[in-house]
Amino acid sequence: MKTRVLMVCLGNICRSPLAEGILKAKVDENKVFVDSAGTGDYHIDSSPDPRSIAIAKKKKLDITDQRGRQFGVEDFDNFDHIYVMDNSNFKDVIALARNDEDRAKVELILDKIFPAENVDVPDPYFGGDQGFANVYDMLDQACDQIAQELKEEHKA
Repeated sequence: MKTRVLMVCLGNICRSPLAEGILKAKVDENKVFVDSAGTGDYHIDSSPDPRSIAIAKKKKLDITDQRGRQFGVEDFDNFDHIYVMDNSNFKDVIALARNDEDRAKVELILDKIFPAENVDVPDPYFGGDQGFANVYDMLDQACDQIAQELKEEHKA
């Protein structure tokens, strides 16, 4: 059975599409399905931000086919792991949780590299290209850890 992973940010055009693309490149697509969503409805059906596409392309990843969508309660049923980019996204997703099982699926993505420090992936939307590069590097590190944990999960 495939493990299903969801990456969540605010608009689903900057951070979560990068996280989706990065993790997809690190896992076996026959064993892991990766998607992304936003807590807001600002960019439904939009392509990722051109700056996210550019940094992904520079790292040999193609995220151009992704389209923005909004996180919904049904995502708790459809995904095993839900990684959020910041504390605000965490609060928004947890607010939709129906029970402890839903809440247990939600985690700050940078807790993978900064355990229990509640570190946010900064939103690069209003910044320059360097912000996107920095975000990519953070997500790449966190996705290395997630990919390793998923490999272990599939061995069990």
